[in-house]
Amino acid sequence: MGVQRLVRADWQSYCERISRGISAGQRAELEVVSLDIGDHLEARWLPILGLVYEPKTDLLEVALEGVDHLVAHPREMLVETSTRGIVGVEIVADDDVRRIVRLLEPLSLSPRSHSPARTLREK
Repeated sequence: MGVQRLVRADWQSYCERISRGISAGQRAELEVVSLDIGDHLEARWLPILGLVYEPKTDLLEVALEGVDHLVAHPREMLVETSTRGIVGVEIVADDDVRRIVRLLEPLSLSPRSHSPARTLREK
């Protein structure tokens, strides 16, 4: 387990698999981190609705109940996993601002969708 950097070509399908795997009531928090603003907690343990990446517009959406956070031109997507499943997703934009989505309970996906075919080991 650990952290994996996803290959851009897999972002859209991986976000879809995460979104399909979310159960009703699954909660997440969203933290925005940058040198300019420091650490800013945008949402704390709200129900997560899903993640969407649209390659045509190069836009990633983090959808939480009452919060629709858009990331223009993401540069990296990293997924943190434990033995129980996905515990977090980090999105790094071109401006080096990091968005960190932490799940209250690990998200368990099917074995096929838990590990994308193409990942780059980060840690």
